[in-house]
Amino acid sequence: MVTSTVPARLAVSLLGSVLLAGCTAGAPGHQTPASTTPVVAGSRSAATHPSATGPGLTPSQRLTALADTIDATPGDTTTALPYTYLHTQSWTRATNAITRTDLRQWRRDTDGSGLEITRRLPDRPGLDHQPARDEPALFAQAPETTTEYLPGGLHPYLPQGLMNDADVLAGAVAPRELAADPAYPRLLVSGVVALASSQYLNQAKRATSLRVLADIPGITYRGQSTDLVGRTGLTFTVTADGSTTQLLVDPGSGEVLAAHERLTGRRAGLFSYVLILERGHTTHAGAPVRP
Repeated sequence: MVTSTVPARLAVSLLGSVLLAGCTAGAPGHQTPASTTPVVAGSRSAATHPSATGPGLTPSQRLTALADTIDATPGDTTTALPYTYLHTQSWTRATNAITRTDLRQWRRDTDGSGLEITRRLPDRPGLDHQPARDEPALFAQAPETTTEYLPGGLHPYLPQGLMNDADVLAGAVAPRELAADPAYPRLLVSGVVALASSQYLNQAKRATSLRVLADIPGITYRGQSTDLVGRTGLTFTVTADGSTTQLLVDPGSGEVLAAHERLTGRRAGLFSYVLILERGHTTHAGAPVRP
């Protein structure tokens, strides 16, 4: 049964995600904003693999090297637990404002039932808001909306079987017939971010998604930078179809940590920013990973 109205879902669509706002070079550490969210294994900053960060590599070679060497996370060892848990925060373009949403989701993998707890900060008018470093912690003060889902109410972004091969996954997030379209690189990177922000990817599936990124035409590497909560990662950028998309990848686990997209043109400004704060597995909806 639904205990309240359905909250605004995390708005990372096929055309939404990416470009890291407020990046600063090299600030280490993983600072989780203050909240009531359980600490979840599997979202952490890890040691950099020299093969993926050394000099002289093309962006494609760097991402492929990263895919070949990423570590397992503690969350990879708990996949037998019945619920997948994700905690994200998003800043998303509406008609003439930026919506700000904190979403915690527990989804039962066998039947698609589950629970979502949503917090919303007041919308920011206009389209050029740049998320600030103090904003993630502000969600803890926002009122909660709780929604329970019956079986079939929560669907994964993609079936698990599509994530075992990079060519198959790329075709699932961006149809091959659009490969000559200027928007194709944007579709690919947005699809990878939407996947990473809506379901748990184990070590092998994270590697597959990195190989999809490695094949995106025109992808560039921008070195290391940090996100709004101080996590450091490798920064990759895609510019296509009037947008600039940048994402931050953990150099140890291969997890997408943050993603941000800005548009140019007549309605220039922020399109979306997403922080993927926590991911893991738990015994029941609403439960912490370590009861």
